Amino acid sequence: MSENKGKIDRKFDAVVIGGGPAGMSAAVWFDDLGLSVLIVEKAAELGGLMRSIFAPITNYLGREAANGREMSERFAAQLSSRINVKLSAKPAAINAAENFIECGGETIGYGVLVFAAGVRRRMLPAAMEFSGDGILTSGAKERALVQGRRVVIVGGGDAALENALILSEYADAITVVHRRDEFSARSEFVERAAAADNILFVMESELVKLDGDGKLRSVSVRNNTTGEIVQIETDHLLVRIGTEPNSELLRGIVETDERGYIIVDANCRTSALNIYAAGDVANPLSPTIATAAGMGATAAKTALSELIKS
Repeated sequence: MSENKGKIDRKFDAVVIGGGPAGMSAAVWFDDLGLSVLIVEKAAELGGLMRSIFAPITNYLGREAANGREMSERFAAQLSSRINVKLSAKPAAINAAENFIECGGETIGYGVLVFAAGVRRRMLPAAMEFSGDGILTSGAKERALVQGRRVVIVGGGDAALENALILSEYADAITVVHRRDEFSARSEFVERAAAADNILFVMESELVKLDGDGKLRSVSVRNNTTGEIVQIETDHLLVRIGTEPNSELLRGIVETDERGYIIVDANCRTSALNIYAAGDVANPLSPTIATAAGMGATAAKTALSELIKS
């Protein structure tokens, strides 16, 4: 917790940290309720992790989009010029005792704070240490790159298997490496992948090393049962091993679970007064656009009652 500088540069009824669907939803609701609101977003544009969805979005009730960027732009258009937005800004500290944040050289006061900072994709240390080419960020976005090539995908959930299916239409060979003996992905993805001629499963195994000469050439995989290490020749690697919450700013201020996800009640209240959390950072079980938007609205509506009381 930071010390109060004794000067508040700006103050809003509500400050929203995070400009994804949860943050944008909360901001729109705050504005509709007649409250002054500021969105603080670390990226140069709104949308959050939604911008990394390259497949069509067909399950958001009442609206479809070709991809996450299109959906982000539609959401952001509703904010127009009526919502204060501070982009490319990452808060340095939150003072929950005195209701202000420090961000970009400013001390910004708030009546209520909605924390909607989202999640980030987890990466393997071995992949992070590799400096050469060949690491994919999205199967849907980069499928043309794998035409006629070999791909290793690490993970066992929906994202891993769905990317395997997408890339199998272009790549010569796909190897899915999973650390357990069963996939957590939905059965339809597993069954389709198992039936594909060019998808191979390597189970109960973990990636331990990447090798290459400026370009990825192979990965080393260790069997968790036998300890045997095998080398798999590949041109590309895609890691899909889940996400982790961007909750560091609130750790020690609000209650979190063992993975760092913020614990909230049914009305998005955290354990700290005047602080709410919405979206994926507080919802590991249902990280969807629809859920995030609903949580943002819930946080704003509930926060209004707190402001009225004060």
